Amino acid sequence: MGHRQVRIGIDVGGTFTDAVVVDNETYEIVAKVKVPTTHHAKQGVAQGIVDAIRKVLDEGAIAPEDVVFIAHGTTQATNALLEGDVARVGIVGMGKGAGAGRAGTETTVGNIELAPGKYLETEHELIDSAKLTDGAMEAAISALRERGCEVIVASESYSVDDPTDEQAVVQKAEDMGMVATGGYEISQLYGLAARTRTAAVNAALIPKMMETANMTEDAVKGSGIEKPLMIMRCDGGVMSIDEVRKRPILTMLSGLAAGVAGALMYEKITDGIFLEAGGTSTDISAIKDGKVMIKNATVGGHKLYLTSLDVRTLGIAGGSMIRVENGKLLDVGPRSAHIADLAYEVFTDADKIVSPELELIAPREDDQADYVAVKCADGSKVALTLCGAANILGYVPEGDYAHGDVEAARKAWQPLADACATTADDICRQVMDCAMKKVQAIVQGLIDDYGLNPNLIYLVGGGGSASVVAPALGERMGIRHRIAKNAPYISTIGVALALVREQIERNVPNPSEEDIRRIRHDVLEVITRAGANPETVDITVEIDSQKNILRATATGATELRTKDRGSAAKTEDELKKIVAESSSVDASAVEEVAATGRWHVFCATTVKKAFFGLVKSKKQEIRVVDEEGVIRLQKNDAKVLTFTKDELGGSFSEFVDSMTLYTDAGATLPKTYLFFGQKMSDLSGVLNKEQLMGLAEMELEFAGDDQEIVAVAAKD
Repeated sequence: MGHRQVRIGIDVGGTFTDAVVVDNETYEIVAKVKVPTTHHAKQGVAQGIVDAIRKVLDEGAIAPEDVVFIAHGTTQATNALLEGDVARVGIVGMGKGAGAGRAGTETTVGNIELAPGKYLETEHELIDSAKLTDGAMEAAISALRERGCEVIVASESYSVDDPTDEQAVVQKAEDMGMVATGGYEISQLYGLAARTRTAAVNAALIPKMMETANMTEDAVKGSGIEKPLMIMRCDGGVMSIDEVRKRPILTMLSGLAAGVAGALMYEKITDGIFLEAGGTSTDISAIKDGKVMIKNATVGGHKLYLTSLDVRTLGIAGGSMIRVENGKLLDVGPRSAHIADLAYEVFTDADKIVSPELELIAPREDDQADYVAVKCADGSKVALTLCGAANILGYVPEGDYAHGDVEAARKAWQPLADACATTADDICRQVMDCAMKKVQAIVQGLIDDYGLNPNLIYLVGGGGSASVVAPALGERMGIRHRIAKNAPYISTIGVALALVREQIERNVPNPSEEDIRRIRHDVLEVITRAGANPETVDITVEIDSQKNILRATATGATELRTKDRGSAAKTEDELKKIVAESSSVDASAVEEVAATGRWHVFCATTVKKAFFGLVKSKKQEIRVVDEEGVIRLQKNDAKVLTFTKDELGGSFSEFVDSMTLYTDAGATLPKTYLFFGQKMSDLSGVLNKEQLMGLAEMELEFAGDDQEIVAVAAKD
């Protein structure tokens, strides 16, 4: 019997550095550890990573050569931005001749406010790129260095078409011993101001992130693990550490992406809301058709050319403190027991809480002194927390990570109940209502924004305080909830199981088949370089006609997974039940209409009755389900075709025509999707039939001639 192969995930948080070892085939957890994050060690957080790796390899009795994948998620970029801990950036702006003046204005970014009172500072020099001599470049770079700049950004109008000038400035800066980067490396979109701003934020992060990257990489090599270290990206994928040295901005918000990635691996969710609740805040994101939702990121109110998970963060979590005024509940949060440096009442021994007295404190200097703490006979203080309220109200089951001593909590809450002239249970209920109302507003917003299917929604709780938030919110909103498997470690598991992800965006008006082929080819090359196995790569191409953007997104696994995540394939009856639930019909109204590879296509018939039992209308809804029971496509007005590759120009072409809507304004193509083998190809992002047929041909390039392909075309 060979060695078991494992994947390691590391998550560096503010308080703890977590590491987990996951079996590469079954996705079961082999070992997990938490060590304190080493902010103040000589090697910085890398020291904690070394400790965690060493400990987790020992605990799981794992040899370094059995590690097939190692990745880490980090809040470092996000924290650096929030704390203003960034390098001063020198921008070399370039434009030709008469256009130089405008380029000068658009590349002058000024100071970007990162957080109240914290700025990213930039300095600026302009060169006319018609006269880009060695002397001109040297003079500009020296001037910026003298003004205290640590990193150089080269930014020229239209560099996305030809980056030669930017590359020359970067090369010159590196020859002069400076760290440098070009706008073209960050984004291939036109829009000099936004591209320069994104490049400046990226550059400001480089010195710090390089230092950490080097230490961390040395640490991993020192532990004997041979696989290259991958780092989590903000869109839920991973990239190699070499890429991080150039594009650290892509790791911004990556910690948030990891949790939902982990939840999706275990919890087979079609539509739902993922709530990752820690001590101080809860991160909330939407899942639709088994995928996470992504949007453009902003820093200091400015849009960046960077897509990240649509995660909404709220200062309500397990450690949230209670605020009162004149015997009435005022609010819950945003400060937590961690920030006030107090123990939780519910994690204190009941016999320590003797003659407790109410005391109102200010956790931070400029806070109001209206946060509730309880002083005990021995002079010690504990905080009243949302976690305590959830325990008292019975939401947190025994054995849960957030389960504590209910008796201790009741004793601690009694003085507050007395001050508010009510019972402990009643004041806890008020606190829970106040907190859940805030969470509900955000959750409802996500449900509306993404049009989630109300018949399918689950609230999925992750993080250490999952049981403090998810059950009470589910009860309030009338939505089912579940606590994710291994909730406290869900982010770290997400890092261990992550896929490689890359995206390229270009400004191309009316893209030709050649443009589409080129961007597909380029994104495949980039993602393979980032460590993906080409055979596992899925590529989606979208055309945004209003902004003239051609976008290709690729995801892939780092090495071929022989087994599909160890979870058993579901039976046809089980799949039928899932589909019936999604359409609110009886299972007898669901039939399988096509199947290929891991895909099952069902049709659910819903009947609306009119007076006297006459059948008023029949509607057929199409659902495509993978073998694990996740619905990957939900369409209410669609048709299905099964065909083979040689019928592409025949029956498939006619099928698309039959679903195309012709009006005076022109032809509206159906949203078309192909399913074959392990792959789902989304062709819905194109504008005309020629592009659709070209893309379909590229997608099926490696399919066998007799391979069955299922197409779904939908009008909505």
